[in-house]
Amino acid sequence: MTILITGASRGIGYELVKQFAAAGHHKIIAVSRDSEKLNRLQTFCNREFPDSEVVPFPFDLENILKPETQFFHELTLITNRIDILINNAGYLKKSDFETFDSANAAKIFNINFFVASELIRGLLPFLKKSEKSHIVNIGSMGGFQGSSKFAGLAYYSASKAALAALTECLAEELKPFRISVNMLALGAVQTEMLAEAFPGYEAPVTAEKMATFIADFALNGNHFFNGKILPVSLSTP
Repeated sequence: MTILITGASRGIGYELVKQFAAAGHHKIIAVSRDSEKLNRLQTFCNREFPDSEVVPFPFDLENILKPETQFFHELTLITNRIDILINNAGYLKKSDFETFDSANAAKIFNINFFVASELIRGLLPFLKKSEKSHIVNIGSMGGFQGSSKFAGLAYYSASKAALAALTECLAEELKPFRISVNMLALGAVQTEMLAEAFPGYEAPVTAEKMATFIADFALNGNHFFNGKILPVSLSTP
């Protein structure tokens, strides 16, 4: 399969690339701004998992929102088909709503919602060439209706709630093209992004363990789910 993963240079995305490479016989396109980390990841995977192909794709995804973006043209030089898209790239900034900087609020929505949306739209010609493609949007319990909410995460949670609504709408709209769309609403996972927002907090799940679950879901979940927002959390609610 050909699998495209955003936010691939650290955290869950980094572990996902390794999980798919270890499974063998996949082409994994790893997207991130950090070309150095992507190259190190490729070197590691090529050495440890020679049956798979890891392709670094260094790109600042905020630029995908610009009319002159070259992302999709550059992608055609690598592949003409995508079987699995994992929208994993995210941005988290914790701050009180009253004093939240408008530029950071816009960046949260740009990366967590508009980039994911534009990426899906631009990749539709690639996804339609797969026999049965699967889009997996990585959301948050913060954007899951009825879940516990936390002060300082209003814009982050709202952006993930918007992504959840988009997931449900696209699942219906893309059904005729054999494209399934689901969202995993993750609870706390021990990643660099979480540590930056909540210094000293120890999450109950490692990035590696969560990546194991997401990889299996990406490969098999579309046989059972479409248009679903699935909570993946040890907490209640």
